[in-house]
Amino acid sequence: MRRAAPTSRPLERNQPLNRSSLPRLRLGALAVATLLALNAAPVLGQSTTGSIFGQVPDARGDSVLIKSSTGISRTVTVDSHGHYNATELPLGTYAVSLLRGGNVVDTRNDISLRVGAGTDVSFEAARNLGAVNVTANATPAIDVTTVDSRTVITSQELASLPLARSAEAIALLAPGVVNNSGGYTGPTGQSLATFGGSSASENAYYINGFNTTEPQRGLGGLTLPYGAIEQQEIYTGGYSAQYGRSDGGVINVVGKRGTDEWHFGAQVLWQPEFAQANGTNTYYTNGLPASPIAGSLYDPNSKNREWTTTYDAYLGGPLIKDKLFLFLAAEASRQEGDTVNNVSSASPYVSYHYDLPKWYGKLDWNITDSNILEVTAASNKDETSGSIYNYDYSTLARGSFINDADNTKTGGNLYTAKFTSYVTDDLTFSALYGKMNLANYDVPGNYDSDLTYVTGTQNQNPAYLGGGSPIGNSQVTSSLYNPNRHDTTNNLRIDLSYQLGPHTLSVGIDNQNSRAIDQGSQTSGPGYYWDYAYTTTPTVALIPNLGVGAPANYPGGASGYYAIKYVDSSIASVRSAQRAQYIEDKWQLNDRWLLSLGLRNDQFTDYNADGQPYIRQRSAQWAPRLGFSWDVNGDASFKVYGNAGRYYLGLPLNPALNAAGAYVATQQYFTYSGIAADGTPTGVTAFSNPVSPNNTYGVLPDPKTVTAQNIKSEYQDEFILGFNKTLGEAWTYGAKLTRRVLRNGIDDYCDVATIEAKAAALGYDVSATNSCYLINPGRANTFTVVDTSGAYRSVTLSNAEFGFPQLKRQYDALETFLEHPFDGHWYGKIDYVLSHSYGDTEGQLRSDIQQTAASTSIDWDFPELMSYSNGAQSNDHRHQIKLFGYYQFTPEWLVSGNLSLVSGNPRNCLGFYGPNQTDPDGYGSYYHWCGGQPSPPGTHRLPWNKQVDVGVTYRPAFADHKLGLSLSVFNLFNSQAILNAYPYYQISPNTPDPLYGSAVVRQQPRFARLSATYDF
Repeated sequence: MRRAAPTSRPLERNQPLNRSSLPRLRLGALAVATLLALNAAPVLGQSTTGSIFGQVPDARGDSVLIKSSTGISRTVTVDSHGHYNATELPLGTYAVSLLRGGNVVDTRNDISLRVGAGTDVSFEAARNLGAVNVTANATPAIDVTTVDSRTVITSQELASLPLARSAEAIALLAPGVVNNSGGYTGPTGQSLATFGGSSASENAYYINGFNTTEPQRGLGGLTLPYGAIEQQEIYTGGYSAQYGRSDGGVINVVGKRGTDEWHFGAQVLWQPEFAQANGTNTYYTNGLPASPIAGSLYDPNSKNREWTTTYDAYLGGPLIKDKLFLFLAAEASRQEGDTVNNVSSASPYVSYHYDLPKWYGKLDWNITDSNILEVTAASNKDETSGSIYNYDYSTLARGSFINDADNTKTGGNLYTAKFTSYVTDDLTFSALYGKMNLANYDVPGNYDSDLTYVTGTQNQNPAYLGGGSPIGNSQVTSSLYNPNRHDTTNNLRIDLSYQLGPHTLSVGIDNQNSRAIDQGSQTSGPGYYWDYAYTTTPTVALIPNLGVGAPANYPGGASGYYAIKYVDSSIASVRSAQRAQYIEDKWQLNDRWLLSLGLRNDQFTDYNADGQPYIRQRSAQWAPRLGFSWDVNGDASFKVYGNAGRYYLGLPLNPALNAAGAYVATQQYFTYSGIAADGTPTGVTAFSNPVSPNNTYGVLPDPKTVTAQNIKSEYQDEFILGFNKTLGEAWTYGAKLTRRVLRNGIDDYCDVATIEAKAAALGYDVSATNSCYLINPGRANTFTVVDTSGAYRSVTLSNAEFGFPQLKRQYDALETFLEHPFDGHWYGKIDYVLSHSYGDTEGQLRSDIQQTAASTSIDWDFPELMSYSNGAQSNDHRHQIKLFGYYQFTPEWLVSGNLSLVSGNPRNCLGFYGPNQTDPDGYGSYYHWCGGQPSPPGTHRLPWNKQVDVGVTYRPAFADHKLGLSLSVFNLFNSQAILNAYPYYQISPNTPDPLYGSAVVRQQPRFARLSATYDF
């Protein structure tokens, strides 16, 4: 996807919370190493290999020789039933030969593996052969060795299809995967995806088996240069006990490697400005603000322009033939443009450029035929800068220079090493270790600390404007960050696989440590900023329970205009440790039935800013994974499969920075009698103290009190039943039923007064300093509190005392597909998914309000916020139709297309609470009430998202088809459907919000991409 253009780092709307060469190893040595590793500090390593298996009729002590294009050679014995299996093979092209009496009697060439899958290479024709018979690869269309749900996209398909150059755009080809509804982006600006109704933060990312998921909030991860991707595996359910820490989906990228032949290539891509369609302007939809700047115009998106140029190159080949191989790839992309932000932005017009450098290197060393070492290094970064100008929204013309935009650097580097040893024909050992560093650098340009940030100027009292426009200033920086802000992750994974007759037994560990260093922010200028607001009922107290009275009772407030002073501060370093062990048996019952029996155990520990553990989930968290595959006809033409599994999800680092942190987030309300030249209010009179509905006054809570006692991890149960079947020799079709049920969640609870009241009823005198507590929503929780004598006391609240509904998130889906594998001429696939994602929680996030505070969302803070919360959740799309493919008309010409039709997700309406439109919790227009009427999520729907992308490629014969010229057009028909609508119905009770229902996120306008490629 094209990334969104920059803004002035917009604030979340008046939110009350900051959501924020070795010899062959001996078996004994391996056992010792594994036992030691079980206690080692510091993955989650997705598969980077495949397997080859098959049948040999009338086997008489035969064996099978498997040799790759990189010199890897393995010989495996055919068992008494005529079956053989070679596992943990690096991706590549293989020749598979049947040996009888030491002589080659049959060979299958050009066998290409798919990541995580088995490839059937059987030798039915070899039973009477006594000499070499070489044949081509004729593998069946259906893989009967897997029980999970996945889609694998190869480099050939990536080169053929019209796709945006991101891992998420590739993932959208998989059924049940949609673009997230919250407009969330990853560490390098890529738009994120959601899987099976889950939140965008509940996915996992991998590169060559290393977990690259951003650890603070779980929003995205690092990916590779597009041309360096060998295969991308998209898990949509049912994965084995070897993997966990995701209840959404998995994006697993396997990079290319060098072979015994040198290859190099280069590519230039250009997205020109002239081929970009105009965006759709955003207008006020529910009346006008007090002091409109340009009438009903809110955001002139039609004036946004951008253009992108990308250079890509790769080189791969042998440093030592059959022994040592190198592959290098680099990509340099620059996006430039001009963005006109909305009329209330402190950065009206931004002329910017993004530099997105990527590089990838892989070294493969065949130490011996039995020992392989792989070293990977990769980098994926985003560096931005620009200039900010004034803008005349009436004439739509750029004005004078204001300031430099922030200089930012995000993304980072990773380094990994993986050792694989084929100890015997039956025993394989592998170990992977790696480190990743993610920068989060953000430093303002020419920052003026004497200016106060001002927002909401369209709500200023027009009586103080003298008939003129709203007054602001040149302060474009709302928050300040530590330049050292970054995240780190290190991972260790050790696996043993043993073939014991029909059993493939696996055991291993999966450990990960993460740190967030100097994360958080503080308010710019004098340490606070001003936000203007107004109410049409000035004689009514705004938030009585917080002591925020009626503006009319104070000087200058009779007309209902007031200003809010916000103070925010939170900078800290925190960490987490996640451990897991697993055991699994893939049991080939007979030639038609395969059982997969797995058990995983996860443990999670999280530490606060003082290095103290505030959550320990070290007791057994058993996650069974049970699956089967039935080869109905015994010829891989009809497969019935099923899977049932439990998936645990550890906390991201985010809660350690707020619920377990010493952060400040207060608001103080003022009336005013004038507006200064810098846009700040003058003649102010406070009509509240600094208040916080969440008790966020900068006190680090006792770590023993942060969470409910014996708090359980978030986990989900999943059930899958499906079939795949061939249709003739050229087609495959199938269907699948999926049910996902979220059994437990973790979120914060902020009704401290209720806990104190229950403690008082039990005879305890307590006064909590906690801002919020982490709980398991929808059930009873027991809190640890400290009384005035310093003693710890236990206070239990039942779910009825909380006033909460039961936690609920369920996803049901029926998926069907029809596929035509590539036959040398064309490839095509169509998917249809009928699904429903419903309940009273989306999970870790709230996409409808674009809340990024994973596991500390606005949900469950107070019971009133969960009133009428049950309904269709933000990522609920009832219908999804995907059709993509390509046609090779001649060796020179190829055309391709990608069609996506997705029904709209819910359009929510949030307002003040109850029929009387009150604000019992100080959260403003965040309740599931709309104009005094209940408003469950899903009451209204957004329009369908319709996208057609097309491409054409010309590879002329005079260049031996090594030169490729391509044109791709994205969103051909320029559909610009609303993907997220502004949900807030009111500014204050009985005062409509002019933006209600307007577009917050839209489908991207049409654009085109030209490219020239040369491969040699």
